[in-house]
Amino acid sequence: MGTALVYHEDMTAARLLWDDPECEIECPERLTTALERLQQRGLEQRCLRLVAREASEAELGLVHSPEYVALLRGTQALGTRELQALSKQYDAVYLHPSTFHCARLAAGAALQLVDAVLTGAVRNGLALVRPPGHHSQRATANGFCVFNNVAIAAKHAQQKHGLHRILIVDWDIHHGQGVQYIFEDDPSVLYFSWHRYEHGHFWPCLRESDADAVGRGRGLGFTVNLPWNQVGMGNADYVAAFLHVLLPLAFEGQMLATPECFAHLTQLLQVLAGGRVCAVLEGGYHLESLSQSVCMMVQALLGDPALPLSGPMEPHGSALESLQCVRAAQAPHWVSLQQQGAAPVLSSGTRCPEGRPSPLPPGEPEFKAVVTQAAAALSSLLDQLRLHPTPPVRVAVALTAPVIGLALPPSVLCEEGSLPQEEMQAWARPHEALAQDEALIALGKVLYLLDRILDGQVSSGTAATPVPAAAATLDVAVRYGLSHGAQRLLCVAVGKLDRPPDLTDDGRNLWLNIGGEEATAPSMFHVSVPLPVTTGGFLSCVLALVLPLAYSFQPDLVLVALGPGHGLPDPQAALLAALLRGPAGGRVFALVDEESTPQLATVLARVLNGEAPPSLGPFSMAAPEDTQALMYLRGRLEPRWKMLQVAAPP
Repeated sequence: MGTALVYHEDMTAARLLWDDPECEIECPERLTTALERLQQRGLEQRCLRLVAREASEAELGLVHSPEYVALLRGTQALGTRELQALSKQYDAVYLHPSTFHCARLAAGAALQLVDAVLTGAVRNGLALVRPPGHHSQRATANGFCVFNNVAIAAKHAQQKHGLHRILIVDWDIHHGQGVQYIFEDDPSVLYFSWHRYEHGHFWPCLRESDADAVGRGRGLGFTVNLPWNQVGMGNADYVAAFLHVLLPLAFEGQMLATPECFAHLTQLLQVLAGGRVCAVLEGGYHLESLSQSVCMMVQALLGDPALPLSGPMEPHGSALESLQCVRAAQAPHWVSLQQQGAAPVLSSGTRCPEGRPSPLPPGEPEFKAVVTQAAAALSSLLDQLRLHPTPPVRVAVALTAPVIGLALPPSVLCEEGSLPQEEMQAWARPHEALAQDEALIALGKVLYLLDRILDGQVSSGTAATPVPAAAATLDVAVRYGLSHGAQRLLCVAVGKLDRPPDLTDDGRNLWLNIGGEEATAPSMFHVSVPLPVTTGGFLSCVLALVLPLAYSFQPDLVLVALGPGHGLPDPQAALLAALLRGPAGGRVFALVDEESTPQLATVLARVLNGEAPPSLGPFSMAAPEDTQALMYLRGRLEPRWKMLQVAAPP
């Protein structure tokens, strides 16, 4: 299964027919520029191209009233003056004789993508559409939006495919109030939106865009608004929102910035619902930034490693206030937030003002204000593309002997090489456990594959090592990586794999042991936590500790070692490896012992190749002792590792 790209050139037909500075930014070039960039980067050619169809009027009726659909149908015969007069009845909308056809194609593209993903024809995909949809309501066009494409697709997934849990993630700069209104009393749809809010002074300037709007009736807790109250939010703020709000809720509910940041966010979403992600274009009006962001998202959907995030990974104070606010608002409805200590009371200092200020349009003047910021982000992205070219091999596997039952994807390389004998023996000499021939051969393969990752020939890999030599092999791999090009190395050791006492604590390596006797942090670069005993405890450990540490540290190489008797079920090990692809730009090396199951080696290779990890099974609450251990470590480490923060400092 691959990635679908759904598009139809007729969606470029509608355009503004009169002068209107507010609306001129919603133009056909939004699609053509993005498509051209996908073609230039060779990404369109790697996708399954689907030609969008029109949504039927019955399908539009899943969300919109018959009268509204009939009104839009009638616009096909109107002249320019009549269209302009009708457009003025709505907020920030323009109509064209082709609008009805374009809007039906946009909704139909979303439906086609959902059908392709849910029937197994593709794994995921992107619908490249206009006009956008998330502001439109049952009988009202709004903010360039005519039909609510995503809402129609969600209703279709429920009715045609029988889905009972759907997650909608809206990361447009404006709040998608239309989607919220449609699903606010529906507990089968979890709607998450982050948006520029500025205490109610940013369009659409609605009180219900604030954090304390959490749904109605049976849908309480299934509307999650994260309002940004200052401009200039960066990569750290967006990643923190996913780690500390969205993903904990999505896992508990068992839900089936810069351009490169969109790749990280897409990767984080792909660990949910078996990777069944349907992305639908909404806003985005800086053409170059939009096209680059679309490319980054498609690369992530295709399974390519995301570029490392640039800039300091420390959330803004205003972002932390918003996180604190939304976690407090949602805590009464979600056990995972209650266990993490989110106070179920909103601070009056973070509430947004009552009443509705005068509206600001979704185009000018804020569009001009972000041009400089977008240009800086694009410059950073181009630097990243030059510094981190995509390796020719995505995943390689090094095995000491054939493994019965190993089922690797065709694109995964079975690496046969080894370090030269003399060099291999020099690295092994300090360790008695590496003196045996079997251990020495395995070490040679491990270091050879590690070399290939460090010199950019391979993105990630996995290798097996004999059980008695597991700790010694990991020790050598860490030292070898640090001496052969890794500037910051993160080691996540699962099981009884203690940090070597003589490993220099110089800030270049961060050692995190999952499976220690107790929660302890001898230094800011040496952390140990007991292995959680439940699924909920494991998820809290990964989302609230492991990933915030990893994104704060910004490693250029991650070693994941699953030691003998590590006790981690295969799906949990796969999820850990999949999520750690992000912080190091895909450079993850997984070490397993030779007694591990063939299924573990297979699933690790698959997730490192960009596939979704298997389901964790039913959600279970974290044990009190695991929660206490996590809270202790977070308090101890927060002063150094800022991505652990979930609230603004007092």
